[in-house]
Amino acid sequence: MTKKSVEILGLPVISITEGRELGMSKTLLIDAKNGQVAAITIEDEDWYRGVKLLPYSSVIAIGHDAVTITNSENILTLEDASDYEAMLDANIRIIGTKAITKSGTINGKVNEIFIGEGGKVEKVQIVDPNGVESEIMSDQISIFGKQVTVIDPPIGEEKKTDDDVAPAPAEEPAPAPAPEPAPAPEPAPAPEPPKAPEPEPAPAPEPEPQKEPEPAPEPPKAPEPEPEKKPESAADKATEERHRRFLLGKKASRDIVADNGTVIVKAGEAITEAVLQKAKIANKFIELSMNIH
Repeated sequence: MTKKSVEILGLPVISITEGRELGMSKTLLIDAKNGQVAAITIEDEDWYRGVKLLPYSSVIAIGHDAVTITNSENILTLEDASDYEAMLDANIRIIGTKAITKSGTINGKVNEIFIGEGGKVEKVQIVDPNGVESEIMSDQISIFGKQVTVIDPPIGEEKKTDDDVAPAPAEEPAPAPAPEPAPAPEPAPAPEPPKAPEPEPAPAPEPEPQKEPEPAPEPPKAPEPEPEKKPESAADKATEERHRRFLLGKKASRDIVADNGTVIVKAGEAITEAVLQKAKIANKFIELSMNIH
């Protein structure tokens, strides 16, 4: 499932085996060479001790409310993150860079990136100086740089420079028309005899003003159809299936109760398919994931 960066940053990072919050997702660490997100930087209570990284491969799921991982051991300190030092030094963010073509035309600035399965940057969104937004797919991107993102726009969409426009051919002046001969003067007509004055007609009676027809009542508006729910994507189903396999056989550490008071599972009971189905219907899946042992 494709996610915007704004849908990932600022979410709490939750360990589903320890049932606790480990910090907040702060920035994305970009692997510019491979065009993907390598890790997420985490900010927690011990932020002053140095940067902490969550490898993107350790993320179980990114939901509307949280980023879930298996446990706190997935988060690396700077001492354990030697494989990421070059990327940290490069500090490439993509967002805010100028989108420029190989021919040197600036198309605008990158204001969002879209991240797919495995952290792949699938496309970027750019906005031009007039505020018009457009999207550039990953196969049209040559380089992710610190200040610029080099793109290859589709053929025919790149702006033409003044040198590319061929000058219009000069028009030849049209020949001046030859003067026409002046017409011969016509003889003056003979004066007509005076006519007798005609009697004035009687004024016609003024028609009575017609009443404007009253507007017909507007027909009642048909109720708008409810929007269809989008089917779950393959990535969402795969994420849910990983959660289900992980939770099956675990035991609840406390009672999980639905909003209407129905007990989904009691403390100490094993988690079965029936329990998972009840938790999903009651929107208690995350709460169940955080209260197991």
